[in-house]
Amino acid sequence: MKRPLFALGLLAALPFAAAHAAEGISYNFVEAGYAATSSDLDADGFGLNASVAVHPNFHLFGGYSNQEIDGTSVDFDQWRIGVGYNHEISRNADLVTRIAYEKFDAGRTAFGQRLDPDGYSVEVGVRGAMLPNFEGHALLGYESFSSNDVYDYGSDFYGRLGAVWKFTPNWGLSGDVKFVSGDTQWFVGPRFTW
Repeated sequence: MKRPLFALGLLAALPFAAAHAAEGISYNFVEAGYAATSSDLDADGFGLNASVAVHPNFHLFGGYSNQEIDGTSVDFDQWRIGVGYNHEISRNADLVTRIAYEKFDAGRTAFGQRLDPDGYSVEVGVRGAMLPNFEGHALLGYESFSSNDVYDYGSDFYGRLGAVWKFTPNWGLSGDVKFVSGDTQWFVGPRFTW
């Protein structure tokens, strides 16, 4: 009888334990803001990102952005959902590994062909609290998208840098830049952390 109660007690404590990682780092947040892509065709719009710790070392994350290509009425959506593993390597830093399902949808071309590849990404890097109100991350990644008879979407390595400046324990300003294949994708906006 005591073992099931003990196990039930551990399960009840899991959400509270999930909020702990390296000191000053939380994997529980939601953010919204401005998203942009700089490439041969520039685009901008809005983005949403979220993360939830489900275990002291695991978190679920997702993101969505909608951007319109400058000077056109053409827009595209990007989706991302995945799972991450975080391992404390120092009092203020975590080693982070993430894998995600990726989706890009630009609708139909003038020739009726759909531009909607899906794929996956894998990232590894470091996330750390450099000051009590400032944290950053640096990640290296690889992404691969499906191909069809007309388009070869291919695979690429990329780098991602980001930071959060915290105004209060719960509110801050988040920024993220991704460098991939001559494109620069970035996001900036407010973040709510719990």
